[in-house]
Amino acid sequence: MSLLSDLKILYHLALRPVRGKDHAERMESFYSGQATAYDDFRRRLLHGREELFQRIEIPDGGVWVDLGGGTGSNLEFIHQDVPRLASAYVVDLASSLLSVAEERFEKHGWQHVHAVEADATRWQPTEGAADVVTFSYSLTMIPDWFAAIENALRMLKPGGIIGVVDFYVSRKHAAEGSTRHGWFTRTFWPTWFASDNVFPSPDHLPFLRSHFDTELCHESRSKVPYIPLIRTPFYQFIGRKSGGLAGS
Repeated sequence: MSLLSDLKILYHLALRPVRGKDHAERMESFYSGQATAYDDFRRRLLHGREELFQRIEIPDGGVWVDLGGGTGSNLEFIHQDVPRLASAYVVDLASSLLSVAEERFEKHGWQHVHAVEADATRWQPTEGAADVVTFSYSLTMIPDWFAAIENALRMLKPGGIIGVVDFYVSRKHAAEGSTRHGWFTRTFWPTWFASDNVFPSPDHLPFLRSHFDTELCHESRSKVPYIPLIRTPFYQFIGRKSGGLAGS
């Protein structure tokens, strides 16, 4: 990807005003001008996605829902296993990103994978339940992120899997065994991201742990393109809904 494309993305991230009377319009305002170059830049910014998706067991004949899935690129991390699913859904509010997703699915011949323009806090699959629900750097962009997690909990089958990877900051007094960030990290990153309506939260992980049985929780830091000296914190979480094994 060229420097010119990166500069275009950086303009939308840092300088272009985000407008809209509701969350859907703000999302489209933010993404419409960068949709075609979105994936390459995010590949260098949004770390841990491929590892998370590949850690999740693929349910044969199951339903996978990627909430806030944008261009659908996440499913390419498990492209060899997508045909084993009965159906998959990429749900987002940004129509420009979903247009890219539809082209991607057509290219792969994935007729059972669907791009859906809908609210992650309310949408439910037509099958009535899902085996896997994922959020890949989308919870920080959903104002009612807690409602989105609760919606995922409702749609999952007993024993179903939730997978989340996202930016975050720790609580000032983090739970024992969890990473504790210093004052600068807890202050700088929420301020830096807020101009893009991205809100790293100290409450994602505690909320997820209180709603799901934890199977993986990994906290780390990653590089940011063109900012060489600092690292942004992110986490990977895989949890299971209580009540049995998925598909049982």
